Amino acid sequence: MKNESLKSLKGIGDKTERLFQKAGICDLEQLLRYYPRAYDCYESPAAIGELKTGAKNAVAGPIERAPEIKTSGRHTLTIVYLRDETGSLQVNWFHMPFLRSTLRRGSLYVFRGKVAEKNGRRIMEHPEIFTPAQYGELEGRLQPVYALTAGLSGKTVARAVRQALEKGCPGEYLSEEIRAEYGLCGLSEALENIHFPENRQALEAARRRLVFDEFLLFLLGLYRLKDKTETARNRWPMKAVWKTEEIMEQLPYQLTGGQLRVWNEIERDLKGNTRMNRLIQGDVGSGKTILAFLAMVMTGENGYQSALMAPTEVLARQHFETISRLLRENHMADMEPVLLTGSCTAAERKKAYASIRSGEARFIIGTHALIQDAVEYRNLALVITDEQHRFGVRQRMLLNEKSAKPHVLVMSATPIPRTLAVILYGDLDISVLDELPARRLPIKNCVVDPSYRQTACRFMQKEIEKGHQVYVICPMVEESEELDCEDVMSCTRRLREIFPEAVRIEPLHGRMKPAQKTEIMEAFAENRIQILVSTTVVEVGVNVPNATVMVVENAERFGLAQLHQLRGRVGRGSSQSYCIFMQGDGKEESSRRLEVLNRSNDGFYIAEEDLKQRGPGDLFGLRQSGMAEFQIADIYQDASVLKEASRAAGDVTALDPDLERPENRELRHCLDRYMERQIDDIGL
Repeated sequence: MKNESLKSLKGIGDKTERLFQKAGICDLEQLLRYYPRAYDCYESPAAIGELKTGAKNAVAGPIERAPEIKTSGRHTLTIVYLRDETGSLQVNWFHMPFLRSTLRRGSLYVFRGKVAEKNGRRIMEHPEIFTPAQYGELEGRLQPVYALTAGLSGKTVARAVRQALEKGCPGEYLSEEIRAEYGLCGLSEALENIHFPENRQALEAARRRLVFDEFLLFLLGLYRLKDKTETARNRWPMKAVWKTEEIMEQLPYQLTGGQLRVWNEIERDLKGNTRMNRLIQGDVGSGKTILAFLAMVMTGENGYQSALMAPTEVLARQHFETISRLLRENHMADMEPVLLTGSCTAAERKKAYASIRSGEARFIIGTHALIQDAVEYRNLALVITDEQHRFGVRQRMLLNEKSAKPHVLVMSATPIPRTLAVILYGDLDISVLDELPARRLPIKNCVVDPSYRQTACRFMQKEIEKGHQVYVICPMVEESEELDCEDVMSCTRRLREIFPEAVRIEPLHGRMKPAQKTEIMEAFAENRIQILVSTTVVEVGVNVPNATVMVVENAERFGLAQLHQLRGRVGRGSSQSYCIFMQGDGKEESSRRLEVLNRSNDGFYIAEEDLKQRGPGDLFGLRQSGMAEFQIADIYQDASVLKEASRAAGDVTALDPDLERPENRELRHCLDRYMERQIDDIGL
């Protein structure tokens, strides 16, 4: 099945294949691994009086009279009326006049669509139409909802997946012993039921198997990585330098106790007998960057090179500007930094390569461009990666291989409970920054329902009039018929109708080309955009101290830890900042969960609460963890499975470290492909 063309499926030609490729699906195996983002449950038809406004409902009833057709210019509206003992319902279709001859008066139908309330009247707009028999076949079933690209429909994806399943699934790679010990279903059963589950229990079993697989491969990959980059003697011994003390004394603020403690750990590592392998975990704004700078200064003063790798060009450029400023302010112009990103011109790259190769450049900042074959370091002694969870398990190894076992410092603002961090970062010593600088004002939070939206817009306008900026976060890029939640494009259009033309409002999402995303983020950083409507791509974004308001639409769709991470985009300047969590589902359970954010700004407390409250989780929502390694797994929702996979990985590697036993050979082949994909994902 590996590398088998999509065109081997009926109905997929060149055009449709290109649409699939645009969604990242290039062969049948990738198609089967293109898991639904949510599921649509076909519930029993409800009485008219019980229909929920703003949500998708099914209603059954006879048509009272022949459909009406209303025409306005080139627009036509087809209307039918339903009535039962609990109330009446108007059902509308746009541009479908042919329904007048299809829908017969007195016949019984099931209509399924969103219900709105307009002028005191309940209206269902553009619903699907079923006979009772047709709906009966779907009732109670879970239908897959896929992330789509323009021109590619959910039905097309589902039809292709069904055909791929009929051709056969990838071979089983977990031994019978592992499957029995952890109660896991077979791989083919899991793939069948993740796409087309017979019921919720089948879906849960399928998801658990696939989550276990993702965690197991990740942890085995870490083991392989650790084996190649295991703690060894310090090949780059350093001496403490006075320059770091001078810099700390000249800062316009005092380092916190936590920062001083972690700096002492870093300094001790760099001077020690073994190489540093350290993770700094700390909230957004806890002061990780200054510690990275001090480590780079100590490295540079000892005559060595250091490299800081960021996950996006925007963040890399911001680190470059911050470090350039700090070097100037501390009279270190002789250590001018080098920036290396994918958008550098050929001339800029050539100059950077020469400077890095000669050793003249001691401070090197960039993106994945830092690990391209063309980059040759003279004496790379320190590697720093920002937001480690955005890199695959191989990227750090590739950067390490640019030098003879350099020191490794990893920074992450993702609040992960220590119990999970020990598993996910098992090859690193962990330092925690658990206090914010005193100069930071705590963010003021509130959890509200959509009725507060007008008030929120007025508040946003007041902040913009003060010269400040606003983030609006939505869970989806475009409107979905299946999922009832806000999307970036619709929200952008709505806000442009509300705010004056002088207020520039722009969308940002992951489907944009990198250059377009960079342009939008830079414009926002320079206050040429006042309201940025975005998906979670801003979770790892630029520092915009002028942004004081964040509105999160459908906050219940996100995990608490991710919401806290998003909230960290504001509150970065001296002005008071605010975060408005808009709860869209009205559920008491969601309100209780979001209240944790209302009463605390402590990321590690929130992460622990997230871990406690998630439980088995909502299988009908969006994946919430933000860990780039995982397509379906969520480290909070699936914490118990992560611990099981960790135990399994430990047992397997203890008995068969190279996976050479017959029962582990397929697992080894699967791990080889997994590690290869880590390279492919970054285009090397």
